[in-house]
Amino acid sequence: MARKMLIAGNWKMNGLMADGVALATEIKTAVKSKKRTCEFLVCPPFTLLTSVKKALRGVKVALGAQDCHFNEKGAHTGDVSPLMLVDAGCSYVILGHSERRADHGESNELVCQKAEAANKAGLKTVICIGETLEQRDAGKTIDVCSKQVMGSVPEGATAQNTVIAYEPVWAIGTGKTPTAQDVEDVHAAVRKVLAKKLGKAQANKMRILYGGSVKPSNAKEFLSLPDVDGALIGGASLKSVDFMAIADNAGC
Repeated sequence: MARKMLIAGNWKMNGLMADGVALATEIKTAVKSKKRTCEFLVCPPFTLLTSVKKALRGVKVALGAQDCHFNEKGAHTGDVSPLMLVDAGCSYVILGHSERRADHGESNELVCQKAEAANKAGLKTVICIGETLEQRDAGKTIDVCSKQVMGSVPEGATAQNTVIAYEPVWAIGTGKTPTAQDVEDVHAAVRKVLAKKLGKAQANKMRILYGGSVKPSNAKEFLSLPDVDGALIGGASLKSVDFMAIADNAGC
């Protein structure tokens, strides 16, 4: 089944105002330079959402945040609600990234709660899953990822409001990557779990991205796999030339 490729950039905790506007402007120029067949998404820090949104006017590049709270409002110092993200111009939010799971102790249940709230507010979610090196070496990759999907994805999730991103924790920012066959095996297994949870029709339409040291040199190999529907890009998304080269090498 044809699924539109999604090329997403997670800027993480990087960029001051001038940096973010300059990067967004470069991406805008590159996207407009030729006819594109994929969807683009950039997820800057909260402080840059409004300015990046303005810089991207006139081009089809979606804006996303890197996290949200599950409440609409209230006494939650330092948190941002889904409705606030919509108000800032976001259409996506990344949830359950391994750095959130590790640094902030986020559980599958909490990620699911956030995803439900985000979807209710009209946001599309990019729900991240992935195994550690210890889990990989123990042969638990499929089991870990399957449990994260079952626990993190809401019952009412659809291909229209949910994207899954498989990011092996040991490959994020390390330069190390799994083999193409490893990636395809995990993505195929994840799609089977989605079929069990949401039904085969939704599973076949839902996009599953690969993330973890994605760069121009390996993009074509990974993004040509049958069950890989795009990339969630970290470090390489901070340079417009690399971000767009990944899209170009993926044929979009």
